[in-house]
Amino acid sequence: MDQEASGRQPFPGHALRQELDAGEAEAIILALEAEAELLLMDERVGREIAQHLGVYYTGLIRDVKPYLNALRDVAGFHIRDALYTRVLQD
Repeated sequence: MDQEASGRQPFPGHALRQELDAGEAEAIILALEAEAELLLMDERVGREIAQHLGVYYTGLIRDVKPYLNALRDVAGFHIRDALYTRVLQD
């Protein structure tokens, strides 16, 4: 759909790229342009911007917790508590 038909102006991607990595910025821009129903985004700042722009999002971090626990508890991998907490918060 072109800009005139949709009534939407092109999103200023350069503004997003100042706040986010190129991949996260492009994912949000694409979600906006495609009028996507859902965006996969784990980065906190990216999720905040997506929410501000009205883009629904989900992440994978919650799905990672059981695997991190298994690495620590079953396989004996050393993961510092600070890193473990940070991964689950981001």
